[in-house]
Parts: sequence; C-alpha cells; structure tokens
Amino acid sequence: MVRFLVTNDDGIEAQGLAALEEALREIGNVYTVAPDSEMSGASHSLTLTRPLRIRNVDEHRWSVDGTPADCVIIGYRKILQVGGEKVICLSGINHGENLGDDATYSGTVAAALQATILGMPSLALSLATRKIGGILDFTNAARVAVASVRKVLAEGLPSEILLNINIPEGQLNGARLTRLGVKQTKIVFSDHLDPRGKTYYWNREEYLASTYQEGTDLHAIEKGLVSITPLSRDLTNYSALRKLKTWNSRFD
Repeated sequence: MVRFLVTNDDGIEAQGLAALEEALREIGNVYTVAPDSEMSGASHSLTLTRPLRIRNVDEHRWSVDGTPADCVIIGYRKILQVGGEKVICLSGINHGENLGDDATYSGTVAAALQATILGMPSLALSLATRKIGGILDFTNAARVAVASVRKVLAEGLPSEILLNINIPEGQLNGARLTRLGVKQTKIVFSDHLDPRGKTYYWNREEYLASTYQEGTDLHAIEKGLVSITPLSRDLTNYSALRKLKTWNSRFD
C-alpha cells in the first residue's frame, strides 16, 4: 500500500487534519507529522535558530514545535526514513481558503511545496470557508482528497509540480483547472493597549466587492467548483527573461 505523509498549518488537533487522515486510511498507510500549534501564514519558513522537538502522539502521529515545512522535512527524512518507497504528501485540509495571493503566505501550500522539493507528489487541500470557530463539515473536501489521490496514483504528476486544491462549502458543481487570481482585499490594522499601556496591533483582511476573472481559482470557488491550480517550485518568470535581456550586461 502507498504511504501518505500528512501535515497542515492548523496544528495537530485540527478538524480538517482528522478528516483527511480518516479518509486516506481507506487507501493507504497514513503518517501524520504536523505542527504542535497553529502556524497559519508561516509560508515556507524554516526553524534555523533553535532546536526542534518532536512528540510521538501515537503509532502514526507526531507533533513538531516548528513550521509546516519543518514537519515535512522531519517526517520524510527522520520519521518515515524514506529510501525510495512511494510516498505522497497531503497538506490540509486547511480551515479556510488558500486562493490567489494567499497561496504565497500559506503554510498549507508551503508544506506541499517542500514535499515537491523533496521529490514527493504533493497536494495542498483547503476548505474555502470564512467561518471562524465551530464544527465544520469536511466531508466533501475529504472525498475530493481521496479522488485526487486516486488520480495521482493512476496518472502521476509532472515533476516539480504541486496541486493547490480548494473545495467550496456546500454542493459541489464540478471541478476546474485554474490559475491564481488576484484577491480584492485590503489589510486593516487595529490598535490596542496591553495592561502595561504599550500599544500592540492586530491585522485582518477586509474583502472588497468584486467579480473575479473567469479561469481563476477565485472565480471557480464563486461558482461552487473545486479549484485545482498547478503550482511550480520554479518561480522563474520566463517571459521576463526575454524582456529583460538588456540586463545581460555589466554594471559600470
């Protein structure tokens, strides 16, 4: 049976992680290595200035006091000790969407990217909801995860490509391959005073009214479609290489 390395950025106790683990057990052996606390927005950061500590939760689950990318590296190199066996990495199911520009901040997407760098087929999965707290229904998202894995096992993935998959809430109207869209939001800071009279800040996103361009991940979710966006570890803009050819000169 195939082995799955499962992680997230919501932490080892997250509802979406539990739903993903349960769904994947139908088709393979699941090994979970996830942060011991929420690491949303951690992106592709690594812990380099202090040691990392691992806690064995049970036979197939470990928590790490580090980032999602740390978890993937430790899971692959130390816990699974992979030596050529087939391993697929799934990151999620995230509590909240990872669409458009948010993919650059996402610890969920970054974990899948790290897995791609290590040579694993990888998927990032997110439930596109803006609900805060409470019990969420991850049933459809877990079903999409299993279907996606079966497709990867049957057809493979192009090398150095990961899939960023966002699943809308409620009824699913199909699936679309998409590109990253541009979110219409603004960052708002609120000022507060701590008990010692010192100022601290909270930031949050405010969504602006917008119609998203067809073909983007944002538009797909608006239409109740599962959005599947192929992302590459190669961040090079190849058209810019041609347009900036005058930079192939010395700086005098």
